[in-house]
Amino acid sequence: MTQMQRVELAPGYSISRILKGGWQLAGDHGSVDRATAIADMGAYYDAGVTAFDCADIYTGVEEMIGEFRDDYRNRRGADSLDQLKIHTKFVPDLSALKTIDHRLVQQTIDRSLSRLRVERLDLVQFHWWDYSVPRYLEVAQWLRELQQAGKIDRLSGTNFDTQRTKELVDAGIELTSMQVQYSLLDRRPARQLGAYAREHGIHLFCYGTVAGGFLSGRWLGAAEPGQDIANRSLIKYKLIIDDFGGWDLFQTLLQTLERIAVKHGVSIATIATRWVLDQEQVAGAIVGVRRGDHLPEHLKVMAVALDAEDRSAIAQVLAQSSTIEGDVYSVERDIHGRHGNIMKYELNSAT
Repeated sequence: MTQMQRVELAPGYSISRILKGGWQLAGDHGSVDRATAIADMGAYYDAGVTAFDCADIYTGVEEMIGEFRDDYRNRRGADSLDQLKIHTKFVPDLSALKTIDHRLVQQTIDRSLSRLRVERLDLVQFHWWDYSVPRYLEVAQWLRELQQAGKIDRLSGTNFDTQRTKELVDAGIELTSMQVQYSLLDRRPARQLGAYAREHGIHLFCYGTVAGGFLSGRWLGAAEPGQDIANRSLIKYKLIIDDFGGWDLFQTLLQTLERIAVKHGVSIATIATRWVLDQEQVAGAIVGVRRGDHLPEHLKVMAVALDAEDRSAIAQVLAQSSTIEGDVYSVERDIHGRHGNIMKYELNSAT
């Protein structure tokens, strides 16, 4: 079996470079069989994927991971999950940003502790919807207090741009990582954030590396989808394809990736994920699946080494593409814009 690559984020804190994502288990991508999902967690862990990503707003996912944790330890022994790292998120509702107080922050963290059935959260990734409500530094300090109280091990961020990441660091928030959207179709983290992260020892965790499944053989040669796209993830990433340069250029990219994939004996998605893992300051790629049948292909990412010819072929296609405006997550912050109006902003109080 291919050896899973690992990375040390901080002294004594290491994770697998592939992280098992939880968003696809929250219900927006189709029905989820709970027992199967929990069994898949065990299969991924046994294969060396020992880092799981979830969030307080992913309905039912923290509870599923907590159930997996207890079940696995009961069957294998108390020390059987000694490498497991569970990364959750703190995502206050958009409507709560102006009124959120320390009590609500603590209640939300305590709820995650209870759901995950742990005494301390390994890593909490803080997200803030609207910079025009400038309280994210205040709230981050409350999270830091909970960290100092022993309820959180590592603090991180999700989707903060370079300017606000700098504000957090300057305010004394020690960020272990920043979770960002990063793929061949969306290279915004390479613009500013990657360099800043390198200078300050902040690791990047990347979601969207295969654009919700668009960067796969399934879409090679396929007609451009219309309004009947299957789920919210594909709706989101189809907008990224439009911004990248449209369907024809996307097909050119897929054709290039297919040639490289055949050369290495793997899939298009594997090549796309490996490309992201090779980028500056990227510690890990989050793979989101509802079923475990993708596990063998995910493990192949570790065995692939893109050579100069591969990188050059990809770069030639990327040179023809358009750039998405702004820093990371900038266009998504316009709640009335194409990217922002498909988001769900009030999930925390509903979970």
